[in-house]
Amino acid sequence: MSLGRTEELLTTLGNPERSLANVVHIAGTNGKGSTLAFLKAICEAAGLTVNCYTSPHLIRFAERISIAGSAIDEATLISVLEECEAANTSKPITLFEITTVAAFLAFSRQPADVTLIETGLGGRFDSTNVFKKPALTIITPISMDHMNWLGDTLAEIAFEKAGILKTNVPAVIGPQQPDAAKIIQDRAEEISTKTIINGNNWDILSTEDTFSITFDETVLALARPSLTGDHQITNAATAAIAAKQLTNLSISDDAIRSGIKNARWPGRLQLLDGALAKFLPEGWSLWLDGGHNAAASEALAAVAKQWDDQPLHLIFGFLNSRDPQEFLSPLADHIDTLQAVPIPGEEASLSATETATAANQLGIATEEAEGFAEALPRIVEQAEKPGRILICGSLYLAGAVLAYEEAPPKDGAS
Repeated sequence: MSLGRTEELLTTLGNPERSLANVVHIAGTNGKGSTLAFLKAICEAAGLTVNCYTSPHLIRFAERISIAGSAIDEATLISVLEECEAANTSKPITLFEITTVAAFLAFSRQPADVTLIETGLGGRFDSTNVFKKPALTIITPISMDHMNWLGDTLAEIAFEKAGILKTNVPAVIGPQQPDAAKIIQDRAEEISTKTIINGNNWDILSTEDTFSITFDETVLALARPSLTGDHQITNAATAAIAAKQLTNLSISDDAIRSGIKNARWPGRLQLLDGALAKFLPEGWSLWLDGGHNAAASEALAAVAKQWDDQPLHLIFGFLNSRDPQEFLSPLADHIDTLQAVPIPGEEASLSATETATAANQLGIATEEAEGFAEALPRIVEQAEKPGRILICGSLYLAGAVLAYEEAPPKDGAS
């Protein structure tokens, strides 16, 4: 892992990243995409234009590069990628690195008031970490993930994430476990970063219908966010605190309220009402989530606990690079049945048999299915009463489901 290839290509192209305004750089294990979505919606509610770089995509590669609220058009995407490829002159470079450079090149030609950048992996050597003086950095909650790249302990992973901190650039720090918090604070003190830390400089208080943020001896009262789950309150609050740090943009409290109310982030506890939901009789609901690590599972389990008024049925697919039992364990007590499916078109997917074996070992009533479209009516046919169906386990599975929703195959296959 190195920044060298990205920096060299950016230099060849005239350093387009240096022209980007109000860059907000976001790292973390969970919640960084949702935090970005909330901050984007807040800025747009304030009348600002926003460019965003996120990963991975769900349906189309172009989703990774958003210009003024819309995915980059295919012709422009192809053009900037070809320009970057030509400038790179066949030198070694990864797909993520050249895409990152292409995004910054595209942003420099269609500038926005605010530029929101999500790290891909880690922070210190992530190819997005090329900004010498961003307007703001954000670190969302850190947990164990990508250990083969980032380290085997929470402290090691936090050290990599803290690599986005910059001297004299404010940093909003979301809730952290003690080991991660210490590493972040130590790094911040070492390089003179001003930190705005949850539990120290700002706090969250939530009720059934509202939540409030305490910051600088003031209280900002808000309705619950548009995205489902208590963990989204944390992400929304982090975005609100971040907006407060962008003092040159004069983002009002009303814009914060509007953004948190209207933010959208597909594939994160998303209620589906399209082609797949047509299989469902009255009283049923269909949900989709792309979370794929232990922390995401714990967040889902907290939601599932609140859903105890109806049976919960999972349609579950998982990558072979991860432990399905680690993901399913927090959810196991809340699951009535599970349909194990392969992830469509994904070579690294566990087979339905492998996933079913892992679920059965946890005592979950499990069957194998060829795909999510087949599993859905089977759940309904076998159930004694209406319930909730949650499709989960992978962003790749979430992407396949959303692609189906957008253009369902005529034969109903998945």
